[in-house]
Amino acid sequence: MQSLGTLTMNPTIDVSYEVDRVRHTHKIRTRNEQYAPGGGGINVARVFVRLGGNARCFYLAGGATGPALDGLIDLHLLVRTRIHIEEPTRVASAVLEMETGKEYRYTPQGPTVAEHEWHACLDALGEADCGVMVMSGSLPPGVPIDFYARAGHLMKERGIELVVDSSGEALAAAIDAGGLLLVKPSQGELQQLVGYDLDTADAVAAAAMEIIASGKARLVAVTMGHEGAVLARKEGTIYLPALEIEAASAVGAGDSFVAGMVHALMCGKDEVEAFRFGMAAGSAAVLNAGTGLAHPADIKRMFAMIPEVVA
Repeated sequence: MQSLGTLTMNPTIDVSYEVDRVRHTHKIRTRNEQYAPGGGGINVARVFVRLGGNARCFYLAGGATGPALDGLIDLHLLVRTRIHIEEPTRVASAVLEMETGKEYRYTPQGPTVAEHEWHACLDALGEADCGVMVMSGSLPPGVPIDFYARAGHLMKERGIELVVDSSGEALAAAIDAGGLLLVKPSQGELQQLVGYDLDTADAVAAAAMEIIASGKARLVAVTMGHEGAVLARKEGTIYLPALEIEAASAVGAGDSFVAGMVHALMCGKDEVEAFRFGMAAGSAAVLNAGTGLAHPADIKRMFAMIPEVVA
């Protein structure tokens, strides 16, 4: 299997805590404090490597928090290419309130990136050596909305297949540039893209097939949270309902889905089996609170619960 590359333009240091109850004004004592490297592409790489693959993370990092992110990535044994920026890497928090079982998530906008800094990122990507590049997550302030399209052009010149998991104008520009192996929006992100309500699985499937019909992507996988997921391809669409499991956290479920599906595709699995494996990975990610993402044993267990699909 070829190696994977991931691009994270707006990474995070993900911090998770448990508290008895969230109350304003009062000092709230936390427990089970955990730190992890985060952001779309880094999360994808973490799960992909757990599944036995090789991955290199390309990411921007700077300020006092940049070296801390580097250290966390090293602890997870990920190969990395850091593009230095001046402003600090953001720190995101997930707080689990034990009294209610609800999770509160706080995610900063991220640093402002200078023009020469995002140009340096494109230069680094021009040297990428991988079979597939996953471009995932939001673009920080200062980065042009067509950045993924520009980066994708460099990848296509090198014969590298592209996966995009983003939102808003960045996602629209990447799709418009075309040549994508896989696009993985959430239901809300696809709805924002098309500009009208997608309140049923059939509506989601129809919108996803419009992207396939345009020739811009080979596969479109739309995650719908507790409603399941839809896969669109030239042969048509497939819907899988969500597994009936108790969700402890939503952190990294979509990233785990991407990692599972891409890993299966790169192992030679067919598109439907890869979709099922992505569903299993996404489901595995929500089993535990915090930023742990999906683990292979849980993915295997979830995969056995997903019904086989007659393609």
